[in-house]
Amino acid sequence: QVQLLESGPGLVKPSQTLSLSCTVSDGAIVGSYYSWNWIRQTPGKGLEWMGGLSFSIFYSPSLSSRLVIYTNSSKSQFHFELASMGPEDTGVYYCCRSAKGWGVNCGSWGQGIQVTVSS
Repeated sequence: QVQLLESGPGLVKPSQTLSLSCTVSDGAIVGSYYSWNWIRQTPGKGLEWMGGLSFSIFYSPSLSSRLVIYTNSSKSQFHFELASMGPEDTGVYYCCRSAKGWGVNCGSWGQGIQVTVSS
């Protein structure tokens, strides 16, 4: 059973860039059958797909202007950077693996990491 683990800061200041990493326990990210996704849940909203990577990288249109997703496959990690953080970005961030394309329909999830945007 694959395990995913998010890591990064739990607190960022407004206008800063949030950088999170996801470490995958077993095997390659690039070239695998799966898509590797970032999902978040902000207060008052459901799960929101942010973007992901597989043989290419796709972003949610609502975040594409300030989101970058990339991988360090040698370390079995993938990452994102979300610029210009604001209070509306406060929430729980998850990485996950899906065998069903892009979106929140993942079969394996990390535990999630709480991120708070506050000065």
